[in-house]
Parts: sequence; C-alpha cells; structure tokens
Amino acid sequence: MRKLPPLSALRAFEAAARRAGFKAAADELNVTPTAISHQIRQLEEWLDVKLFERETRGVRLTENGKALFPALRDGFDSFERAIEAARNIDETRVATLTSTVAFTAKCLAARAGGFRTAYPDWTLRLDATNAIVDLDQSAHASIRYGSGYYPGLISEPLFRDRFTPVCRPHLSISDEKDLQRATLIHFDWGPAVRDDQRAITWARWLEAAKIRGTDPNDGLRFNDEVHAMQATLAGQGIGLISLTLVSDELANGTLVRPFDLALDSFQYDLVYSPRSATRHATEILRDWVLREFAGHRCSEIAKTNASLPPAHAPAWDTT
Repeated sequence: MRKLPPLSALRAFEAAARRAGFKAAADELNVTPTAISHQIRQLEEWLDVKLFERETRGVRLTENGKALFPALRDGFDSFERAIEAARNIDETRVATLTSTVAFTAKCLAARAGGFRTAYPDWTLRLDATNAIVDLDQSAHASIRYGSGYYPGLISEPLFRDRFTPVCRPHLSISDEKDLQRATLIHFDWGPAVRDDQRAITWARWLEAAKIRGTDPNDGLRFNDEVHAMQATLAGQGIGLISLTLVSDELANGTLVRPFDLALDSFQYDLVYSPRSATRHATEILRDWVLREFAGHRCSEIAKTNASLPPAHAPAWDTT
C-alpha cells in the first residue's frame, strides 16, 4: 500500500509552484487562496518540511520544495496524457456536430456522405438545434452563427454571412418599380440582436441600396428563417435571405438575385471546448469542417479570417 499525502494537497502544491503563487493556483483550481494555503500547510505537516517561504510580495520555493516540484509536475503531466488517451478510446466512434436548424438542413446534411467517405469507421451525428449546447457534455464541436466571440471556447472563423433579395424568376422583379409592387418576405431577428447593424432587415437593405418608395415593413413576416426561405421558394414574394442558405437554388436557377447589393451579416465559426480539443472525435470534425468549407461552395461569400472586435456574444448564438 502506497503511503502518500492527500491528492488535493499535492495538486495545490504543484499548481502553486508552477504558477508561482497561491492566488494563481487558486484561480486554476477554482478554490480560494486560503484553501490553497491550508492544503499546502497540510502537506508540509505531513512531510515535516517547509515547501514555501512566505514573503510580503508572494511565495518562493524552499530547497525541499524545489526537489519535490519536478516529480509532481511530471507525474500530473503523465496523468493528463493517460486520461486523454483513455478518453480517446471511443468504442462508439460517433462524432457529434451541432449547428442551427437552418445551417444543418441546407449546408451540413448534403455533406454528410462525404464525412462517411473520409472516415468510414466513424458515424457523424448532426444535432440541429437553435439552443445553446454545452460543448463539454453534449457535442464534440459546433458551427455557431453570431459575433465570433465565445469566451472559454476555441473558435476558428469559417466565413461571413451575407444577405440579399432573392425570388422566383416568374415574379419578374428586376428594378425599383417592380420591388414596389412585390410582397416583401421578412425574417424577424430576435430582440437580443435586432438593433445590431449585422441583423440585416429590409429597412437596412433599402437604405443601403438608396431605394425609395418601398415600404420596408410591408409584406409577410416570419420568426423562423427556414419558414421565410420556404415562402420565398414557394413564390410568395421576394425574400431578404442569407446567401449561405440559398446558394444551391441560385446555382440551379430556382431563385434569382434581382439586385447585386448584398450586405455583410454575422459569421459562422467552428467552436469546441479546450477540454475536448485533443479528443479524436473533435480532431476529426475539425479536419472535416475546415476542409469542407475551405472553398466555401455552400454560399457565394468569400472566406474571411477576420474576427469581429471583442463584444458580448448575442444571447441567440446557438449550440
């Protein structure tokens, strides 16, 4: 039977020695500096040696502390590697990727077969939801739509979304006069972002296009982007729709763009937890997503690596 001091005391000492302070160690271990000090004093009493010199501006290791630290540091590093290796032994071999309902339906579902071709021993699970998902518990990675700022998570920009008017060809809309007689189809952004200039509305597009005489509030309104897109596809009017979601319909002529102006909106990012970054499923999803969207054939938007300035992420950032 091994005669070892409490693991919590060893963790506290290793963190304090590595971070050169009790407060930094407390922040890392999510406890108070007083708790760290108590754990280290407990370890010193168990060993019957002094490990730190307490000074006015902080602490420094004693010779005994310097002798103990490398062994504990290397030991905890080995624990971490072994735990990660164990987590990567995934007998189910299922990689879970979440995204919005609209993006999953229009841009991911059609690509799912390519995942199986690239990784025949793995199953891709697409979780379509507009709710925020805990990436430590429910998914290996996510494609999020929003500000590009996700505190505590790793995010890699994919591309910026853009919006422009689109409609069925038989509506014969080609100029300002045609637009005045057309039914405008609206997608109502949620209250958290409707005042954001990136939440593109008919009022913002008409102003940017310098088009007068068209009521920006008239027409059909939907609180779901997919429904606004379906109404547009059904020929019910002209929709101000994300180019990401209707790229196929524009390519095959089901929909047309009567006007050239498209406005930049929010961005799509690949997002995952730092704690899952080395898991095999996360690595596979990252490789697949970055490869699939490198050419970005899902929309007419050029790929951009530009990040938005740090800001509070909108409440509707999903998954």
